[in-house]
Amino acid sequence: MDDRHQSERTQHFHIVFGIIGGSLTISLCVAVGYALISLLLSPGILTVFLSSIVGLLFFGVVGTAVRAIFSRHFERNMHETHNTTIDAFARLAQGDFSVILPVDDHTAHAEMAEAFNDMVRKLGNIEAMRTDFISNVSHEIQSPLTSISGFAALLGADLPDDERKRYAKIIETESKRLSGLSDNLMKLSSLDSATIIHADFRLDKQVQNVVLALEPQWTTKNILIEVDLDKTVVKGDEALLSQVWTNLLHNAIKFTPQGGTISVSLGDKALQIADTGCGIPADELPNIFERFYKVDKARDRSSGGNGLGLSIVKKILDLHGWKITVQSDEGEGTAFTIEIL
Repeated sequence: MDDRHQSERTQHFHIVFGIIGGSLTISLCVAVGYALISLLLSPGILTVFLSSIVGLLFFGVVGTAVRAIFSRHFERNMHETHNTTIDAFARLAQGDFSVILPVDDHTAHAEMAEAFNDMVRKLGNIEAMRTDFISNVSHEIQSPLTSISGFAALLGADLPDDERKRYAKIIETESKRLSGLSDNLMKLSSLDSATIIHADFRLDKQVQNVVLALEPQWTTKNILIEVDLDKTVVKGDEALLSQVWTNLLHNAIKFTPQGGTISVSLGDKALQIADTGCGIPADELPNIFERFYKVDKARDRSSGGNGLGLSIVKKILDLHGWKITVQSDEGEGTAFTIEIL
């Protein structure tokens, strides 16, 4: 028999309704080739069968509807998050450092929002530091300029020689303050991008040379210098580290009274510079390495300080990976200790 007739044989399908025992039954008959498959569905089985079909259809429709609802909700949330983020970046670009993205731990954007907020906080801190820096520089420049301008005007008047010399000395002192401020600002700027030149050198010899270079300052105040330096070879930038010892010793001399004592010791991978000066209040100690920070504004102004010396010290030591600590008691003195790591 040909394929057409064989195909026709497999397509016979019959549904037969009947009454068995007073109940409606359905018989499904399917002809497969020359075989006949018959399935008799009783009312109970039929009910279960139809219930299952209806249940599957119901849950299918409900599932599709729920999926569509959540899909629209997710898309709406995505759109809102996108707009909020774009708006936050726009405000940040305009200098608004108060903008904060909401953080929802149940969304995929929580990590991004936290990173953005952390970035905004850091940028805000940098902006605050920049503003403070400009304010401090302006103040430090304006103060000596005012003095120079005022006393220069007085020199034009008919003054006694001794008074004229005193005004001229003040102008010279204030000019040196401006020069020192400029030098320190240039030094700080260069340290921000400095390349450390590491080389072996005798640290004890370097410190000794700095002490001798400052001899005119400490002899003028009759300060006793006690030096105890062990032979020590270190690896570092010799020129930058010389600036560290110069700044620390200069501060020690400046704040040690007439007839006081300064001790300089080096040994066991540590260098200490201690004085018997006026000391630093305990609540001021955490801030002394900040730029332009002055413990006593009036005292620093009279002594020509600009609050940058210790900032330079800290920056250079940080570049070398060395650690500096300070101990101080008011009225008794201050000790700076540098750990050579």
